Formats: sequence, structure tokens, C-alpha cells
Amino acid sequence: MTLHSLCVFCGSSSGNDARHREHAIALGQRLAARGIGLVYGGARVGLMGTLADAVLAGGGQVIGVIPEGLVEREIAHAGLSELIVTANMHARKAAMAARSDAFLALPGGLGTLEELFEVWTWAELGLHTKPCALLDQTGYYAPLLAFLNQVVDQGFMKPAQLAHLMVDSDPDRLLDRLAQASDTRTDAGILLDQT
Repeated sequence: MTLHSLCVFCGSSSGNDARHREHAIALGQRLAARGIGLVYGGARVGLMGTLADAVLAGGGQVIGVIPEGLVEREIAHAGLSELIVTANMHARKAAMAARSDAFLALPGGLGTLEELFEVWTWAELGLHTKPCALLDQTGYYAPLLAFLNQVVDQGFMKPAQLAHLMVDSDPDRLLDRLAQASDTRTDAGILLDQT
């Protein structure tokens, strides 16, 4: 099972539950130990910075991708293996996707949800075949998952589409599942302009 790089979406804040930060650190340690590179949004703040710091502390590789507007706000992480600055948010997401074998979301706000839903939609449209996942160790995403099941029940999404989103509370099991799914994917590639 091979998973070379994982794109992780998560909050630019740490939230009110200390467990979210602890879980981000633990995931970062696991990625470094497994030799899985992290691709993320390039910030030094919140869960994003915590996750990146944990991977780096474990000797892992971290690629940050950040739009120039956020660099100017001085939230870019200066200590990454590589920092890619893009012209805008659209280019940022395409660059992150192109450098990743799979996608995973930790707790976060609107940006995290938007990023997850976009790559999940891309998969459903056949723009890529990379697996998408939620790591939900605290039940943070339980209301969202209940809503998504309602979307299926109301006929706006097929059960198979919902099943494409892997959900797990165990990080090791989820990383194994992502690695296995990455091995079976085809090379559809991201069919989006990365400029």
C-alpha cells in the first residue's frame, strides 16, 4: 500500500476543544513515521500550523500552498520543506490537489468544508480518482454526516456518492484505507488549470 502525499484540510484556528489540537499533532506524527508527505494550506496558525509542525518535528516533508494575499497577512509558515505561493485560492486548491494522492479533512470551518466538498465533487465529476476522507475522532462531523444522509434520503445524492467519502475515527485505520484506495485509482488526473 502506497500513499506518498496526503492533502489535509483543517482549521486556521484551533477551536475550543483541546482534543482537536492533540489529534492534529498525533496525525502529524503518524504521517512522519509512515513517510507520508503532508500537503496543506501553508499557514502557521491554528490546526494547520500545529499539524505542519508535528510532521516537521518527526522529520517528515511538508509542502504548503498559500495564495499571495494570505502571505501578505503574515500567516505563511516560514519553516516548511517547500512553500508554494499562488495567485489566488482557485490556483491554491488545484496545486494542492495535483501534489496529493488523497484528501483528508480534520475539524475546521467554512474553508475546510469548502475544500473538502470541492475535491469530493471533483471526484464525482470524474476529474480525479483520489480518495476523500473525514477523520472524525470527537464526533465533530456527526451533524454534517446526518445531514448528508438526509441529502441521500431526499434524492439529491446517490448512496454510492456518499460512500465515496471515507469516514473513520481511527487515524491509523483511515491512513491504511486511503493507501489501499490510492493504489487502485486510475490516472484521471486533475483536469483543472493550475495557474
